Amino acid sequence: MTTLRDVWEAEGIKVGGWCVVPSALTAELMGHCGFDWVCIDTQHGLIGYESMAAMLQALAITGTPAFVRVRWNEPGEIMKALDAGAQGVIVPMVNSADEARQAVGACRYPPDGYRSWGPIRASLGIADYSPALANRRVVVAVMIETPDGVRNADKITSVPGVDAVYVGPSDLAAGHGMVPDGTVREPEHARLVETILAACQRAGVVAGIHCGDLETAIRWRQAGFRMLNVQSDAVFLRQAAQAVVGSLKGQAEARPASSAYA
Repeated sequence: MTTLRDVWEAEGIKVGGWCVVPSALTAELMGHCGFDWVCIDTQHGLIGYESMAAMLQALAITGTPAFVRVRWNEPGEIMKALDAGAQGVIVPMVNSADEARQAVGACRYPPDGYRSWGPIRASLGIADYSPALANRRVVVAVMIETPDGVRNADKITSVPGVDAVYVGPSDLAAGHGMVPDGTVREPEHARLVETILAACQRAGVVAGIHCGDLETAIRWRQAGFRMLNVQSDAVFLRQAAQAVVGSLKGQAEARPASSAYA
């Protein structure tokens, strides 16, 4: 079965799905869509720990590697997600190299980190599961989405064990006095995103970004981003429903769903 590490070491882009609805069925549906990875969002989604664990099981049925976006850069949060079977974590609001090292350390067992042993579900079906194997498998993505993060981008991307930087464009905009926007229309907003991309490219780290629509994802793919996501399960559901209602009621165009929030 393909692991998240396999996806990361392969050439080309890594297209992801995003779950904010606390439902194993929704996760299973997303897992059958052909995504390279799916993220279970416990930061801004409505997903608690028990729902997250069931969703990880559902994604495992489909053979789709799973990230969990944890609520914060807190070791207990990270370790619990990994013990439940997440193959990678996305850690929000990382502002410095020290914070990046903290995130990486929580993902790896000694001597590479300080993760506590207790892989209650992570080791299932892996006969040779060990600290060394687990350390190689886990993929760590940190989010740069604040002014401090942008200023420290080169230091963050240089931290050993950081496999990807995932840009949250809405928080990036808000932190710089702009309107949150997943499509990155403002030139200054785009410049900030490009600054992060350049730091990733200098360090040889995969650059990722949350995209408000398909056109935005294509634009950033062409710019050099390799980890791409467009919207979430909730937005897909709402957009499709609105399109049907709009068409049947004779409206010229259904009202668009809100843009990405990450």
